[in-house]
Amino acid sequence: EVRDTAAAIKRIPARAATAVLDPRGKVYDSPGFAKFIEQRQLDARPLCFVIGGADGIDLPDADHMISFGPMTLPHQLARVVLLEQLFRAYTIIAGEPYHRE
Repeated sequence: EVRDTAAAIKRIPARAATAVLDPRGKVYDSPGFAKFIEQRQLDARPLCFVIGGADGIDLPDADHMISFGPMTLPHQLARVVLLEQLFRAYTIIAGEPYHRE
């Protein structure tokens, strides 16, 4: 778990676009997040999601800021929510029936 900005920067792969999970970020519904992911797939850069520690994280050069809403989540749970939303996004992109409107 990344707890500070310096440690986060060291863990971001070279050339990767960054998407920081932050309450100030953009809120997506599942189809909107799927479109975001699909657009990132067209980029020539890998996408690295960053979850800050309990005091947050400040990555001023982040490419994207995404929020799961104003509710506070433990960071371990945020990882699970992110994984589920990524799974959901890829099933939406593939046209599979996992997501219901």
